[in-house]
Amino acid sequence: MTPIDTGSLVPPPTLPAPFDAWFAARGWSLRRHQAELLEAARAGRSVLLVAPTGAGKTLAGFLPSLVAIAEDPRPRLHTLYISPLKALAVDIHRNLEAPIAEMGLGVRAETRTGDTPASKRRRQRSDPPHLLLTTPESLALLLSYPDAGALFGELACVVVDEAHALAGTKRGDLLALGLARLAALAPNARRVGLSATVADPPMLARWLSAGLSRPADIVLGAAGAKPQVTIVNPAARVPWSGHGAVHALPEVYMALKNAQAAIVFVNTRAQAEICFRELWKLNDDNLAIALHHGSLAAEQRRRVEAAMAAGKLRAVVATSSLDLGIDWGNVDLVVQVGAPKGASRLLQRLGRANHRLDDASRALLVPGNRFEMLECVAAIAAVAADELDRLPERPGAFDVLAQHLLGMACAGPFDADAAYAQTVATLPYAALSRADFDAVLDYVATGGYALAGYERYRRLVRDATGHWCVADPLFVRQYRMNIGTIVEEPMLHVAFKRGKRLGSIEEYFALGLEIGDTFAFAGQILRFEGLRDGTLEVSKAASAEQPKVPVYAGGRMPFTSELAARVRALLQDPSAWSGFPADVREWLHLQRKRSQMPDRTGLLVETFPRDGRWFLVAYCFAGRNAHQSLGMLLTRRMARAGLRPIGFVASDYAIAVWSGKHVERPSELFAEDMLGDDLEEWLAESAMLKRSFRNVAVIAGLIERRHPGQEKSGRQVTFSSDLIYDVLRKHQPGHVLLKAARADADAGMIDLARLAQMLKAARGRISHRSLARVSPLAVPILLEVGRESVQGSAPDEWLADAAAAQALIDEAGFEDDDPQQTLF
Repeated sequence: MTPIDTGSLVPPPTLPAPFDAWFAARGWSLRRHQAELLEAARAGRSVLLVAPTGAGKTLAGFLPSLVAIAEDPRPRLHTLYISPLKALAVDIHRNLEAPIAEMGLGVRAETRTGDTPASKRRRQRSDPPHLLLTTPESLALLLSYPDAGALFGELACVVVDEAHALAGTKRGDLLALGLARLAALAPNARRVGLSATVADPPMLARWLSAGLSRPADIVLGAAGAKPQVTIVNPAARVPWSGHGAVHALPEVYMALKNAQAAIVFVNTRAQAEICFRELWKLNDDNLAIALHHGSLAAEQRRRVEAAMAAGKLRAVVATSSLDLGIDWGNVDLVVQVGAPKGASRLLQRLGRANHRLDDASRALLVPGNRFEMLECVAAIAAVAADELDRLPERPGAFDVLAQHLLGMACAGPFDADAAYAQTVATLPYAALSRADFDAVLDYVATGGYALAGYERYRRLVRDATGHWCVADPLFVRQYRMNIGTIVEEPMLHVAFKRGKRLGSIEEYFALGLEIGDTFAFAGQILRFEGLRDGTLEVSKAASAEQPKVPVYAGGRMPFTSELAARVRALLQDPSAWSGFPADVREWLHLQRKRSQMPDRTGLLVETFPRDGRWFLVAYCFAGRNAHQSLGMLLTRRMARAGLRPIGFVASDYAIAVWSGKHVERPSELFAEDMLGDDLEEWLAESAMLKRSFRNVAVIAGLIERRHPGQEKSGRQVTFSSDLIYDVLRKHQPGHVLLKAARADADAGMIDLARLAQMLKAARGRISHRSLARVSPLAVPILLEVGRESVQGSAPDEWLADAAAAQALIDEAGFEDDDPQQTLF
């Protein structure tokens, strides 16, 4: 996998006349990396192309296929394009239609996603287009049909766009297994990976070409113009806490007025609703501003995408639903509201502006609080230094493999030995033992010995030849209705009474509403009218001072280790603070005076008394999930030591614990052995593993979200999964799905590896500052919303109002701050 460095423009290689004329009419020449991909295709080689936005990656990926189809236009599925986003597949299809029509190629290109009508999906299997643009889930569905061999038999190429967004995830596991199936059905098909943001191209190339006879070449495109990234300079003071950045939206609105078109990115769907609503209040110029996120109805998302592509919108407020590869040529500004949480994510979003290699992307970052100001500065430096976040390395998930094996059986009987060989040919499952594979297969076939007595879990049987096949056609229907690895919280549809559907919100939020309550959704203020047949019926509300905003579980983005290291370095370098707003500079300098700054690798722990309590604040910079886990473990240890812990709060940057007694020797609390018995005892008592098991059980097909003729409510799914979890814990503690649930919890909600890394780095390097009062750096964490009580104690309301918060700020030495302007 020797990288091929490419750059300058070269005369195009020999192309069919229509292509030659098309390039000439535009005054274009092939870039070297595009020519390299043409040559690789002619030689039948697989390629990973890493090139910046605007370098023509999409053209490079599709041009060899268009040339091949033009030379041999026989009806068959020639190229399969796989995108992580439905919106990206639709956008790429839209961009392909023009050159296909202008060159008169007679090439059929179509999309296939969950939004594609059923009649069209059926026709595509019997009469496939030359180019099919789809998602990993739709590919898995196609592979589950008995006619998959006929459909994919003449497949010549698989293009995986934004490959870095899939590798290292469960969706990537599903796709890797699907690619292995395709290799068996179409052994001559080559693979092309496209990506703009990769820290480790060789690893991604191995993931892409695993199982092929020859590893993928790596083609590196020339670097484009450096992006122009600035941080908003608001008239208001930078808030201490919060993430909405409402204080700076007047400046954002002015930037939108001066832009041709812009995408305003936020990190969560709730933030998208708030940001859109606040911008609309400022919209005295009636700018065309739209909203786009994954919980909106598909029709609304498609209308927004079409309007943006047609140049009819000035701006769209969006989440990660528009992160990847969307090419709207008139977009000349990207706004990031809230910290980006990672350099790769920021660079990915920057690429949505100015899709021209030699023109700089222009972006405006809008930090929501003072720590986010540091994070934004660190992210800009990381992008300038081409320092990207590394992809997570994790073994393939058992629950995804279980889903895949059932899908194989839906397509027809399979041999276990051949299926194992096919599985370990993928990179995620390369180290999978035969014993673990057999355990997963046994689960799919019988449910495992603890569940084997129930007929509903006996989904596979062996035929006369010893091959595994589906025991009942009902299981085939269940599989196809529940395919995929994205497990959202239970959702309810939102629709006007006897009117159009607006989208979906999580069931737990809906069940907390009372008739007449107002909430912000789909860019509108809605009034709750009632619940009927699983649909939340609403009407338009005239206005509301403080409407509720649906919050979606799992919406927070992880704070990467690489960016955290840069933030720590920034805190240690006062010479880099000169460009900060005055109030942020004052905050940092006063911290140095009153206490000290966290260093680059050790752990700063501050303790101080306040309001009859003792506080411990640790600046770990390990991310919210690791800090939440640390908080639970610390409070257990503190309780055992008689320190009377009351509660804790965690952010991406720090953790604060308050207790009835002073912690005199914090180093005794932050020992690595807390990840032993303390961790196991906490997990045994908490609901975390049950929640993780619920998601695993859904993916593995143990519990169906949807059943032929019905759909389960969230309470039914949770009740079923909790019962099964308890049965397995008691009767089969080694069950493969319990192992999968623990692995998921360790990697996700607990973030065990990062927590262990932090504790190891802190060993012997804990700096304890015993203070007389709260430090400046501790103020933001103490103002964080979402505090937790310990072991069922009453909620702690000691900091619930603005007056108490202002007293905290005054105590830290900032008597001139206006609480209404600086808190949130």
